Amino acid sequence: MKRRPPPSVEPGFAEFVAARSAALFRTAVLIAGDRHVAEDLVQSALERAYRHWGRVSGMDAPEAYVRRILANLAADHFRTAGRRPVELLDQDGAAPDVYPHVDEHVAVISALRELPPRMRTVLVLRYFDDLTETQVAEMLGIAVGTVKSQAARGLAKLRESMDRSEQEERTA
Repeated sequence: MKRRPPPSVEPGFAEFVAARSAALFRTAVLIAGDRHVAEDLVQSALERAYRHWGRVSGMDAPEAYVRRILANLAADHFRTAGRRPVELLDQDGAAPDVYPHVDEHVAVISALRELPPRMRTVLVLRYFDDLTETQVAEMLGIAVGTVKSQAARGLAKLRESMDRSEQEERTA
């Protein structure tokens, strides 16, 4: 029996994946709070985008479309997982920071994990991916006012958590 050659991947899609998959993965890790779930989310988002790549590649911003798929898949994941993010093990967290005095990303990621999924998604898309409030609202299918309120509440909770961790460090 003769084997068929593997299907060819459209060069534009392969270039898109090579250029943007790492950024999509970082976004997914921050939203999901779990590297393994993030890998699955990115893979599923890219698979869905590939099915319609002819249409997606013609868009003004194909990455925004894939990011929207990613956010929707994350929302579906949290909905089916009982609306609670999976707790991470210590070894699944971010790599230790070699410049802790410059960047407190471990503390921020830990505080980010404590937020509800939608609030976390809004903050990641708004401040990590640097999208406007309107873009986040369109991507998530919610009102701009909801984005503003979720972002304000999320930032307040992050500040509170960061203040708490600073006080714990001082007393330790």
